[in-house]
Amino acid sequence: MKEFLTGLAVAAAALGTVIVMGSSGNADISGACVMAGQPDIDFHKLVMKDIDGKDRKLSEFEGKAVLVVNTASNCGFTSQYEGLQKLADTYGKRGFTVLGFPSNDFGGQEPGTEQEIKRFCEERFQVTFPMFAKVKVTGDTKDPLYMFLTEQTSGDVRGPVRWNFTKFLVNPKGEVVDRFGSMTKPMDSDVTKAIEAILP
Repeated sequence: MKEFLTGLAVAAAALGTVIVMGSSGNADISGACVMAGQPDIDFHKLVMKDIDGKDRKLSEFEGKAVLVVNTASNCGFTSQYEGLQKLADTYGKRGFTVLGFPSNDFGGQEPGTEQEIKRFCEERFQVTFPMFAKVKVTGDTKDPLYMFLTEQTSGDVRGPVRWNFTKFLVNPKGEVVDRFGSMTKPMDSDVTKAIEAILP
């Protein structure tokens, strides 16, 4: 097993993927790409960079309902930050959170640095839910998180992200159970009903 993990780490380093060993001995993965032939991605084993550049394990959110959203500061849908924060405030004490992942993939609408994004979110929308470093959500080099969300999910939610503020609902077990497009506002009844149905 040790030899396998060593080989895995070497191969991962060559591809720009980080392998983080958890306390249980299981490997957590993060980075810009996933190795070909790798087993299915486990949402709760992913490690992401937060908005301050620190590693944050998504295992922290195991047992919670999560709404994963690709965000942008200069988009026609940017005002949805307000609704996302309202969702976090409404359901936060019931085992729910929003995770924001800025991306510059669509129209170059997130050109700023992470600190600029953080300041914008806090000052303009009083965002308190977790925000992460910018990620690729489309193309061959999309982040493993978005490989999981768009490729390793059921037919109803599978498929590429088409624009900013696409919302993926993940249940407490780390399974994607629903998806909402940019046009669907965070406080839409379809979103709130889906969240309420999976609260722990």
